Amino acid sequence: MAVNAKKIAVYLVVVFVLYVIITDPAKAADYVQIGFEGISDAAGALGDFATWVANGGKS
Repeated sequence: MAVNAKKIAVYLVVVFVLYVIITDPAKAADYVQIGFEGISDAAGALGDFATWVANGGKS
């Protein structure tokens, strides 16, 4: 039962994403840009943290 619910949820998300892309491509591009900026910021923060740890926790 849970597998079927998961498949339905994934299907609905895919349909929604395609709907947004087809009806408003500019807004979809904005969403993608926001997502990549978030991933980039997170990667930068992880890099800063790793550098801090490598330096022994000193600022």
